[in-house]
This record gives sequence, C-alpha cells and structure tokens, in this order.
Amino acid sequence: MEDAKNIAKTYDPASFEEKWYNEWVEKGYFHAEPNPDKKPFTIVIPPPNVTGQLHMGHALDETLQDILIRYKRMQGYEALWVPGTDHAGIATQIKVEEDLRVNEGLTRYDLGREKFLERVWDWKNKFGSRIINQLKKIGSSCDWDRERFTMDEGCSEAVKEVFVNLYNKGLIYKGNRIINWCPHCLTALSDAEVEHEEQAGHFWHIKYPVKDSDEFVIIATTRPETLFGDTAVAVNPEDERYTALVGKTLILPLTGREIPVIADEYVDKEFGTGCVKITPAHDPNDFEVGKRHDLEVIKVMNDDATMNSYAGKYEGMDRYECRKAMVEDLKEMGLLVKIEEHSHNVGTCYRCKTTVEPVASKQWFVKMKPLAEPAIEAVRSGSSKFGPERFSKIYMNWMENVQDWCISRQLWWGHRIPAYYCEKCGTHEEPKIFVSKEEMTVCPDCGAPLKRDEDVLDTWFSSALWPFSTLGWPENTKELEYFYPTSVLVTGYDIIFFWVARMIFSAMEHTGKAPFEHIFIHGLVRDSQGRKMSKSLGNGIDPLEIIDQYGADALRFTLATGNAPGNDMRFYTERVEASRNFANKIWNASRFTLMNLDITENKLPDKDKLQTEDKWILSKYNRVVKEVIDNLDKFELGVALSKLYDFIWDSFCDWYIELVKPRLFDKENKTAETAQYVLTYVLSNTMKLLHPFMPFITEEIWQHLPHEGESIVISSYPEFDEGLVFEDEEKDMEMIMEAISAVRNRRAEMNVPPSRKAQLIIVTDKTDTFMRGAMFFERLASASGVTVKTDKSGISDNAVNIVVGGAEIFLPLEELVDRDKELERLKGEKKKLEGEIKRVEGKLSNKGFVEKAPEKVVAEEREKGEKYKAMLDKVIESINAMENM
Repeated sequence: MEDAKNIAKTYDPASFEEKWYNEWVEKGYFHAEPNPDKKPFTIVIPPPNVTGQLHMGHALDETLQDILIRYKRMQGYEALWVPGTDHAGIATQIKVEEDLRVNEGLTRYDLGREKFLERVWDWKNKFGSRIINQLKKIGSSCDWDRERFTMDEGCSEAVKEVFVNLYNKGLIYKGNRIINWCPHCLTALSDAEVEHEEQAGHFWHIKYPVKDSDEFVIIATTRPETLFGDTAVAVNPEDERYTALVGKTLILPLTGREIPVIADEYVDKEFGTGCVKITPAHDPNDFEVGKRHDLEVIKVMNDDATMNSYAGKYEGMDRYECRKAMVEDLKEMGLLVKIEEHSHNVGTCYRCKTTVEPVASKQWFVKMKPLAEPAIEAVRSGSSKFGPERFSKIYMNWMENVQDWCISRQLWWGHRIPAYYCEKCGTHEEPKIFVSKEEMTVCPDCGAPLKRDEDVLDTWFSSALWPFSTLGWPENTKELEYFYPTSVLVTGYDIIFFWVARMIFSAMEHTGKAPFEHIFIHGLVRDSQGRKMSKSLGNGIDPLEIIDQYGADALRFTLATGNAPGNDMRFYTERVEASRNFANKIWNASRFTLMNLDITENKLPDKDKLQTEDKWILSKYNRVVKEVIDNLDKFELGVALSKLYDFIWDSFCDWYIELVKPRLFDKENKTAETAQYVLTYVLSNTMKLLHPFMPFITEEIWQHLPHEGESIVISSYPEFDEGLVFEDEEKDMEMIMEAISAVRNRRAEMNVPPSRKAQLIIVTDKTDTFMRGAMFFERLASASGVTVKTDKSGISDNAVNIVVGGAEIFLPLEELVDRDKELERLKGEKKKLEGEIKRVEGKLSNKGFVEKAPEKVVAEEREKGEKYKAMLDKVIESINAMENM
C-alpha cells in the first residue's frame, strides 16, 4: 500500500499512467491461460494495419474492448484479449512503393519481387511496433505474450489450409468474370472494397448505322470510351419497334467493325431508346448477355485505364482523355445525337478513391452461396447476436444477396496464392492447375517445371480467419479448445461486410461454430461538425496528443460517455476538458479522504454504528453497483459510466463528503471512525466500479487507500449486497437533501450571501427525520439554528416559506431579504405554477390522452396537478403575508 498521506496535491496523469501500465505488464496481469476452474471470456482485437498510426476510431474501438475485458477479468473470468496487426496488402505496398519512388527514384519492378518484399518486411519491422506501443498508451490490457500478425507463420499456415480445403471442395475457382479494377492501385477489388458515390455525369446519345442502309439505331451510354469493346446491340424480344432489326448488322462508329443486333430479355423496353450497347469486357450485365449469345469479349483498356490497340488512334490516351476526343469526332461525323445531364452511382476504390473500372479478367473467386447459408443461420438462430439488433438486418440483406468473392490481388505483399501451373500438361492460355499447402517446383504428372501464381490473396481472406487462426487453428490447441468461440467482437459498422460477415462464414465452414457470441457494433468518431475525420479535410484529432495533454483516462472517459451502441459520436475537445475535470474532482475528493484517515484497513463497521448519511451513501452505492453491472452486461457502456459519474460527482463528492466533514474534523466524535470506514469502503469500491473505464487514476487512488491484494486490476468487481439496502434511511436523507437544496436555491434567488446566517423553522410531521438533519442545515444551508415543529404557531406572517416534499420551511424575512424583490419572485412563482396547473388540466381534459395514455402516466399527471395546486396555495399565502408586512 502506498503512503495514504503521500498522494500528490494535484492530478498529474503523466506522473503515473506509464508507471502503472509497465507494472501491470511486468506482473503478467493481462496474460490468460486455459483454466478449467474459470469461465473463459475472449475478445480478438480487430487488427489495425501494421504500418498504421493510432487514430480516434482505434481509440474508441480499443477503449470499448478494454472496458469489457477489464470488467470480466475482475469478475473472475479467464479473460483473454488477443492483440495483433494486419499486413494490409494494398495500404502497406503503396506506402513502401511511394517511399521507394520519392527517396530512390525506383519502382518495385526495378527491385524485383524478392528484393521488394525484403523492403516491405524491413518497413514492417521498423514501423510495425508503432501502433502496438500506441495501443499500450491508451491502456489496452491485451495479452501481449499472444500478439499475432496476419502473415506470421501460424496465420499463414491457416490461410493455406483454408485455400486448399475450399479449392478441393470446389468452393474456390479461377474464372473469367467482370471484376472491379482499380487503375491506380493496379489490382482487382472485391465488391465490398468498392464505395459508391453519387456523381454528376452525362448520357451520350450515339447513332449506330445499320449496314447497307440509311437507317441507324440510337444508344445512350455513360461511358462512351467502352464503345471500342462493343460486340452487339441488344433489344427486348417483345419490343415491336425493333422486331425487324433483330439479326441485322450494325457498323460500330469510329472502328468500322460489324456487330449484330440481338434480342435479350435483359433490355428494359421503357428505359432510354430501348437499344443497349453490349460490351462484355466492361460491364457485368453485358458479360452475362455475352455468355448467353456467345459474343466476343474485347477488353479495350490497359491496367492503368489507358486505351489499348482496340481503340485505334486513341491508343495510349487516358480513358477520360479518350472520351473527350472521341465525342468531338462523333460530333463531327454527325453521329452524336445529344448529350444529356445525368447523375449516377459510381464505384470508387475504398483506398485511393479512384473511379474503378469494371473489366473482364481471369481471377480467383470464392463461391459464396454455399458458404453464406450457414452464416445466415448462425445469426438467425442467435448463435451470433448483433447489438444493436438493427445491424443484423444489414448483415442478412448483404449475405442473402452476396456475389462470389474475388480474392486475387495483383500485388506482391500478402499471402501468395498457393496455386502452380504446368503449361506442358495444358496450354499457355489454359495450363493445368495444382493447388498445394507445400511448395511445388515440378509437375507431379510430367516432371516439367511449375510456375507459381503471381497474385496474392485479398487482405480480408486472412483476417476472416482471425478469431480461430490466432488461437492455433488448424491445430487443435488447448487455447482453441478453451477460448473459442470468442465472447464478443467489438467493431465499427463500416466493416460489417468487409470483415464481420467473412469471419462468420469462414468460422462456420472451418470450425462448425459461430466465431463470437455477441457482435457489439459502434459508430464512427466524427469531428465537432459531424464530418468524418480524414487527412483531406485536415480535421483528424491525434489521440496521442490528447493523452499527452489530458491523460489517457480523460480520453477514455470522453469516448465511452459519448458512445451509444451503433451511433456515431462527435468529438469535442471541450468534452475532454470536462472529463479531465471529472478526474480532478475524483482526485481532490480522494486526497481529502486520505488526509483525514487514521484507519489502516478497509472494512464496514457494524450496522448499529452507521448514521443516516452513512446508510444513505451505502444504499446509493449499492444501487449503482446493480445498475452498472446490468448496463455492462447489455453493452450499454456509456449509460453505465454516466451513472457512475452522477454518483461520484453528486452523491459522493458534493454531498456525502460535505455531510461527514464535521464528524471527520471532530476527533472526539464517536462516529468519526465510522465515517472514515464508510468513506474508505465507498471510495475504494467505487474505484473498482470505475476501473474498467479509467484504469490509471483508479489504480493510483486504490493503492493509497487501505486495501487487500496487489492491484485493482486483479481485484474483485463489486457485487450487489442485499445487506446494504437501506430504503428508509435513503428516503429520509433525500428528504433532508431536497430541503437543503431548496433553502440554498431560495437564498441564492434572494441574493443572500452564505455568510448571512438565518433561523430555519421546519414544519413537518416527520420530526425525527428533520431533527436528525439539523446539523446538516446549519453546515450546508447557512442556518443559525433549526427548529422542527408540527404546526405553524408563532411563525411570523412575513417569514419566507419554502415548500418541499414532507415539510414546509420558514426563514424570518427580516434576517434575509428585501421585501419588494421577494414579492416579485413570489409573483413569478405564482405565474409559473398557474401555467403548470393549466397545462396539466389541459392534458387531463383531453379525452384522447386519458383514454390512450397508460394508467400510470395519467395518474402521475393527476398527482402533479394536486402537488402544483398545494404549492400554489402556499405561494398565494406567502404573497398575502408579504403584502401585509
């Protein structure tokens, strides 16, 4: 135990946050092992990008996870929080390529694959620990002995195992399909990696001449540069306008190439002209039409979205440059009918925001329908529960309409696809494919050298295995057996498709179990104007700067109180200042307590020694314990913390400490020691309640208080105690406090300084209660003396009166006030009460309200009406008395 009197005068988080964190790690408090005597509680961290930096989204994510893991650890669970980082294929490769270009004027191709990958590993080793150290700074109580990386040996083995298993089951295949291509990142993207945004565009209406005729058809397109890949024009077979055209040949503008008119039900007769250009290589719907009619697939762009040789004289131009030039040429040729303004949804790369190009390409895919069904059932049956529940609908909708997942990426950094090709056993265009967990160099059939697939897997392929690969799968480890399935996943709603859905279907396929019981979805952290934090807007707030300025606890408090499950939160620096003020309040109250302690143990005195105020604070504390546990179990972390804040600030600091000061200062008082014990018990246990939210300040204070055990981290979380329910004393004390507040407020309204004492006469039928509270009125309501009686006899007609629950309080006016001002205040009170009575009577005279509102609500309104009328009678009485002065 730290020296109780030796606590610093001021709250300075920098003086102890790092000290305590290092001690927690050194003593192994965060480490978990399979333990048959305990229940497991497991969280796997959503792995941040290995070369990333901590941003406010991470800070929120880790704070919420840390609250849950610390709470469960204190409740006696074997609590495991698995940390780790993601190799982040595109993001990391782009950073290293940029560094090469800027500092050495080189590209990855100049180095070659092997040397370039050495550079990426160097980069990972240099910067990979940065974000881990930043996670520690915020207080994350992860089991650092179990830190993982998506490309470490174990995770890599799991990836190969899954790829080979799915391939052997026919659930992974290589096929020519329309994929999303990013011309900047130079790689394929899955549907989930494409963000759609509304963009202003145009419809270009173009004439396609009919061969050997003066006739033409008009098509409308938003992407005229794809015209060079057209291999047909389609019409609906039921569209009578074009029946005669079907089977005829058109001359493709700017190329002279001949293309047929075909009939296909895909065409909407009502949309546009009813004629649709078919470009199988550059549109997913056209690709399907092309398959049905055996059309040629002509790709007209290079990987960087410049035009290729099929574009003729436009070859080498950027797609938009080409668009501009060819539209001018079509205009000159009289083939451009009109240009129409058109707003449409455009797919952009989630990484670089470049407009993606749908192109036909040979890629690797996961067949999703068979995998989606068990994953849908896992959520439908409640094996995995979304909170808030509304997110399950988003998940279901996506899973029920899921397309095959394109998993190959044209990158070098990542898990290289374990597929090998033998051209001798096939052809150059269609080699024989071998898939193997072990590296292959020669063909097992003919002995010829094999060529390995150049592509790597989508980053999300490996992170989809994270809940079980990190615990040792495919080996049946004791960790996997004990800690899996995990207890809860905490993540933002923005990666439900990217990650959550893929983890669920992967886990169902490979382990037969849903990967987590609960999915706790939170929103995004936005700036004070509600905008997403981004580099381009320059509105990002660095959590580490906030920690340096205000401390980690203040940041955690701000993030946790601003969080309602599933909703975005706005981040205001002023709120962090308020959080720091709360920490200051706790510090000062704790320091006051410690300065006034003579006791050396933490125990509750016998109940017969407890005073009314002691029973009141213990009963309030006990109720907060019950409510906080209830809220935490429902993942209502912000609600739990708000209740703790109210209890600590209001009940404990502003009331209880003030109520017991006379007992503490008077060492002859027989109840002084009891006050010390109650103060210590409530403060130390409240620190335990608060610890998961604000771990550093709670440890520092707890260590100075009398306590048992090494650390608050491994102490027991408080539990509701039936023996600490004191309902009668609680009601009595609330009545006294309401009266003290009312006297204070009235004196403030009348501008009576606290130094000006005045007699209090309390008229009540609860004389015992108010007699016990007499000393509180003298100390906290500036009373020079207190008289408690059951009638108004002998009270001056001009006394100021205050009506509270259970009593009427009188203060001799001449000791306090200016008559005219008091009269004005009373008339204002009268007007206000008359307004309230009118509002209540209006409600109660409304037949619809009385019949439709719940009985309890109607009864409450009636009670309010009676209360206001009684208060009005008293106010009128006071006005009359004042006017007769």
